[in-house]
Amino acid sequence: MSQSPLDKTYNPTQVETRWGSYWIEHQLFQPSASTSDTHYSIVIPPPNVTGSLHIGHALNNTLQDILIRWRRMQGYRTRWVPGTDHAGIATQNVVERQLKQEGTSRETLGREGFIQRVWEWRQQSGDTIIGQLKQLGASCDWSRIFFTMDQDLSIAVREVFVQLYQEDLIYRGERLINWCPRCLTALSDIEVEHEQIKGKLYYIRYPFTDRSDRHLVVATTRPETLLGDTAVAVHPEDSRYQQFGVSVDLPLTIRKILQSEIPF
Repeated sequence: MSQSPLDKTYNPTQVETRWGSYWIEHQLFQPSASTSDTHYSIVIPPPNVTGSLHIGHALNNTLQDILIRWRRMQGYRTRWVPGTDHAGIATQNVVERQLKQEGTSRETLGREGFIQRVWEWRQQSGDTIIGQLKQLGASCDWSRIFFTMDQDLSIAVREVFVQLYQEDLIYRGERLINWCPRCLTALSDIEVEHEQIKGKLYYIRYPFTDRSDRHLVVATTRPETLLGDTAVAVHPEDSRYQQFGVSVDLPLTIRKILQSEIPF
């Protein structure tokens, strides 16, 4: 029986599509029914539904795929759980940019209309991401695809949060946060776009309490914080400050603050 000759060049589209479909059709990545007591599982770091996968996702998922296939060949009962993440305010911003290009806004759509639009985008982006993972040949258990806002997962998160709070492992405190004046919400550090700008140094003179004709000069980029000063630190071996007292006058006020010696 004659066989067709191999192609002179490798055709990844043809070969990978055929085998990828075969693997999924025959459910080869679901845990086997073996009697092995050794299990191995990975929960995929869920990609954000803000678009599609990039080369960084491909690298990370390839490393996970290597691990899960290695354990599978060793006879472990393996499961690699795929899924996507809602991404919160980042996904909202993606949809809002789309609305702006269409000449409308979330305010125009109203709350319910905007939420519906976000869910439509979540479906579109999520399907794209899962399709990309399958095209990569990722050996995930495709019978168990999760989304971080699935009802069961949301309930589990609330239960754990309440439990941690009741055990005093979570508490409320005052912290400096990032605030978006447009979205009117707090932002995590990862959602903030940092920008380098050319700043300025401001030099402030602090008169010594016992020698008002002499000053201690401090350079700062934030002169507006002056009124909150509680101390000025100097090197204990700096001869410039040995002959003066231990306090200075806070400019623009009648308050005196301590001059501390900080060993370096």
